[in-house]
Amino acid sequence: MILRGLAIALALLAAPSYAGLGDELPSDARVRVVEFADLPGWAEDDHDAALSVFIDTCIDLDEPLWRPLCIVAQQQRSGRAFFELFFRPVLIENNVDPLFTAYYEPEILGARYQSDTYRYPLYRKPPELDAGEAFVPRRIIEEDGILQGRGLEIAWVADPVDLQFLQIQGSGRIRLPDGSAIRVGYGGNNGHAFKSLGNELVRRGIYNRHQVSQQVIRNWVQRNPVEGQDLLMSNPSYVFFRKVSRVPTHKGPLGAMNRSITAHRSLAVDPKYTPLGAPVWLEKSGAEPFNRLMIAQDTGARVKGAQRADIFWGTGVDAGVLAGKIRDGGRMLVLLPIQRAYALETED
Repeated sequence: MILRGLAIALALLAAPSYAGLGDELPSDARVRVVEFADLPGWAEDDHDAALSVFIDTCIDLDEPLWRPLCIVAQQQRSGRAFFELFFRPVLIENNVDPLFTAYYEPEILGARYQSDTYRYPLYRKPPELDAGEAFVPRRIIEEDGILQGRGLEIAWVADPVDLQFLQIQGSGRIRLPDGSAIRVGYGGNNGHAFKSLGNELVRRGIYNRHQVSQQVIRNWVQRNPVEGQDLLMSNPSYVFFRKVSRVPTHKGPLGAMNRSITAHRSLAVDPKYTPLGAPVWLEKSGAEPFNRLMIAQDTGARVKGAQRADIFWGTGVDAGVLAGKIRDGGRMLVLLPIQRAYALETED
C-alpha cells in the first residue's frame, strides 16, 4: 500500500497539466500562486481534521488529476505533509470585495399534520416544475395557496419566519411533538431571485444595517403582523424540500456534493471561481478572527464572487445565533494541484 501510494505521488508530481476542476474561470478572475510560508497561522492549524473532511467528498471527484490525489489522501498520516506536497495556495480575485458570512442547519418546531398551532407547510417541488424553469413567486404560493391539497406537504411548522429562515439555509430538522425529527434538504426553487429581509427593512428605513439580525427580523414581524406578512412576501424566492433519511443524526446536513458537511470545516462557495471539493485556506477578520483550512463542499444563492464564502456553523438555535453575527472581510485561497495552480496563474 505504501509503495502504491508513493508511485502515485511520483506520477502526480511528474504529470502534465491535466484538464480538471478549476480549468474554466470567468474572464474577470485574477490568479496568483502563493507560498504556504505566506499563509499566517498555517503551521498551527489542524491539518488532519481538514484532511478527514477533504476525504469525505474527494471520493466523488471524477477528474483525472483529482482521483489519484484522493487515493493518496486516504493513505496519509500527516495532513499537513499531504497538502504541502501536492497543492499550492492560489489567490483568485475578481471585482467583488471579500465577504465571509456563516450559515447553519435550523431546527424548528413542527408536525406531520396541519393544526391551529402548525399552520405553515413545507412543500415538495411540484412535479410539473422542471429545473431552470420559473414558477410563481412566494406571494402566490403562500397567500393564494395554489399548492394546497396536492399531497406535497412534508410537514407543517408553527412560525412563518422560521419557515423562511429554513428556506434561506436550504436544509434543517423539523422537531415533532413526540421528540422525533424529520430531516429535510434542498429540493429545488421557484426560479425567482432571493431578496434579503434584512436589506428590505433597511430599505424601508426601519433599521440600520448594523442593527439587523434574525432575531430582530423575527421580533419585528411578531410586533407588526400585517406589515410583517408583507415583509415576508417581499422575498419572491421560494425553496422546496425533500426528506433526508439516510444521514445519521450526528452528521451535518447534505451539501451541494450530496455528502454531509462539517461544522467549522465546510464552506459554501461560488463554483465559478472555487471548485467544489477543493481545500480552501480562509483568513477571516472581524470580531473573532481565525485562519483555517476548510473544504469547499456547498453552494448558496447568496454566495457570488471569488472572495465570497459561507461558513457552515453547525445545527440548532445556538449555531444560528452565532452564524447570524458573522459578516467579515479577509481573504481566501484555493489549494489546487500544483500543475493546475501554475497553469491558471494570471500573467502580470
